[in-house]
Amino acid sequence: MEKPPSLIKGDKVVIVSTARKLTLEELTTGIDVLVSWGLEVVLGENLFEEEHQFAGSSEQRTQDFQKALEDDSIKAIICARGGYGTVKIIDKLNFEHFKKHPKWIVGYSDVTVLHNHINQNFNIQTMHAAMPFGFKSNTNESLLSLQKCLFGESLSYDFDVHELNRRGEVSGELVGGNLSIIYSLTGTKSQLNTNGKILFIEDLDEYLYHVDRMMMNLDRAGLLANLSGLVVGGMTDMNDNAVAYGKNAKEIILNAVKEYSYPVCFDFPAGHLDDNRTLPMGKLAKLTVAENCSLNFS
Repeated sequence: MEKPPSLIKGDKVVIVSTARKLTLEELTTGIDVLVSWGLEVVLGENLFEEEHQFAGSSEQRTQDFQKALEDDSIKAIICARGGYGTVKIIDKLNFEHFKKHPKWIVGYSDVTVLHNHINQNFNIQTMHAAMPFGFKSNTNESLLSLQKCLFGESLSYDFDVHELNRRGEVSGELVGGNLSIIYSLTGTKSQLNTNGKILFIEDLDEYLYHVDRMMMNLDRAGLLANLSGLVVGGMTDMNDNAVAYGKNAKEIILNAVKEYSYPVCFDFPAGHLDDNRTLPMGKLAKLTVAENCSLNFS
């Protein structure tokens, strides 16, 4: 996939919200961090508007994002936070200018809508990474990985072995994001073709039976059978019913891919975690799952 240009000090970035509302106070730390990296930060015109739980109406959120896509002085679009709402604007956006003049689009969680849609339809890389709303709680390693990726430095991660890991060494483009969002996009123009790719998934606050439901859906939709590898990030704050499901989230995921032979790793440090490491989605990666586990981007 095509890689958007790397940033340099002095570049202008914009913060918009495609989903949930927020206040300037909640964004102060995030702005300060970006400025400390030498970036000029501008804010979407409608960033602090409110419509119920959303950061303004769908029209206002679309307007901010569309303007950012077409403004060549803006070198990266950084989503302020997740929540819900990106899917309500994705089909209102015109990506014609962006296809000719790509720029980094940054975020995770609900922003998976943008990652999947852009990676699949335009063959352009995006950046799964911490968002300014959460910078105050993110680890230094998390923020450093975002800074490095924005400024064009290579990323290489070593991470802990998990007892459920399935060993192997593979290469492929990394795609994916939030499991609930990937699941919600099946059957739409934003659904990924995962054949030959490394799929990354993570999630937050889901019931265990629903994790199984989502994995079954991905399998039936053909998203699991022909992977190069599977990387599982944080499966954070999972819930169970009064009658226990009988497996935890990681066991459910492993069971869903038991018929396939590709490597699988768990507890990669990305997702709804303080230590949310940056992942360039659509970039070629090498995954090693052995006594030592690593994910390296060429």
